[in-house]
Amino acid sequence: MSSTAADVVRLLTVKGETLAVAESLTGGMVAAALTAVPGASKAFRGSVTAYATELKRELLGVDGELLSARGAVDPQVAAQMAAGVRTTLGADWGIATTGVAGPDPQDGQPVGTVFVAVDGPLGARRGCADGGKVEALRLNGDRAEIRMESVRSVLALLLRELASEQTGNERAQDTERNGGF
Repeated sequence: MSSTAADVVRLLTVKGETLAVAESLTGGMVAAALTAVPGASKAFRGSVTAYATELKRELLGVDGELLSARGAVDPQVAAQMAAGVRTTLGADWGIATTGVAGPDPQDGQPVGTVFVAVDGPLGARRGCADGGKVEALRLNGDRAEIRMESVRSVLALLLRELASEQTGNERAQDTERNGGF
């Protein structure tokens, strides 16, 4: 069990919020990391492993024209996967992974190109595209290393978003307690 996954589950549980996961190159590894945490059922709704490109469209609602034009390894695809799984599974937060773990390039992208995304309740207010946030990664290593780093990266991205949301709420509460607006 990773400490990042444990921190994610803890923060979600404290906040009373839920999470859904959409995975491609990680093939269920993000869901496995989360469900290894005792008590994960309080926050984790479920996951969709959409390895095949057409499943990203059919199950997660990724735009078919976008997939045709750019392929599955694209930042907008990652953002739409996160938003789609959030909606499909009825969660407060959605996260997604898509990329090329190797051994061969895919969709014109070299091995190690990965996009991780988060979509949550505050994303739109902070001005993020499609209500979420995407990080582009260029990872080195073999297939296993790229997949493991993708898991770590998407959980770290979510943890940062959860922590910044909590910090923002704490600031608002402190201002209110001290007579501010």
